[in-house]
Amino acid sequence: MKKWSKAAPVLVIAALLLLWEAVVQLAQIPLYVLPAPSDMFRTFCSEFQTLSGHALVTVMEALVGMAISFAAGIMIGILMDAMPVFHRCIYPILVVTQTVPVIVLAPIFIIYMGFGYAPKILTVVLMCFFPIVVSFSDGLGEMDAGYLNLVRTYGGSRAQLYRIVKIPSAMISLLSGLKVAATYSISGAVVGEWIASQSGLGYYLIRAKNGYMLDKVFACVLMIILLSLLMNALVKLLGYAVLPSLRRRRSIQS
Repeated sequence: MKKWSKAAPVLVIAALLLLWEAVVQLAQIPLYVLPAPSDMFRTFCSEFQTLSGHALVTVMEALVGMAISFAAGIMIGILMDAMPVFHRCIYPILVVTQTVPVIVLAPIFIIYMGFGYAPKILTVVLMCFFPIVVSFSDGLGEMDAGYLNLVRTYGGSRAQLYRIVKIPSAMISLLSGLKVAATYSISGAVVGEWIASQSGLGYYLIRAKNGYMLDKVFACVLMIILLSLLMNALVKLLGYAVLPSLRRRRSIQS
């Protein structure tokens, strides 16, 4: 039963791809209207070298943006937990940053920061920072008061309280936020590349779209999906490496 439950998503995706292929072939839909999955995979293989070159740029922007989001999220999350007034002041601002579409902010970033990597990385930071800081601060706030009182009883300082108790206990929540942010990171970099760039998957996507080469558009989308899944998987592997409890939970579930 467990094997079937694990294979079910793969079977559903395979069935949808077969249905897509059948509809395109039977209806004889032109390539410039809707490519079949076979066309998409064929183009993905033939364009793999070109896509890989652009993907390296996008991944670099995503990784730098994730690193900045992680560092800033840890710092802001601790401040939000330590100072309730700061939490009440900063949280509405964090929510506002998520209400404005990034595609609207990207041109503004380019006006002030130029056409280099900086506006793309900042776009990634805006998309990744919120889930990291919110999940981490929530994890810090959900700590059992009994453990905190125990550390205080033994004369633990506030810094030791966070280092010994709060931060380790919030790691599960932090990893949850990191998984969401890692999935968003590639999309954030691509959105930044849509506006102005000379390389990256966003640049490739716009160029293929303007040429009505939909097979290349779908091949690029497939590359973006694969990279997003890879980023998410890397965060999961990091969680298994850092937290032994996750490894034990995985072994029990399997």
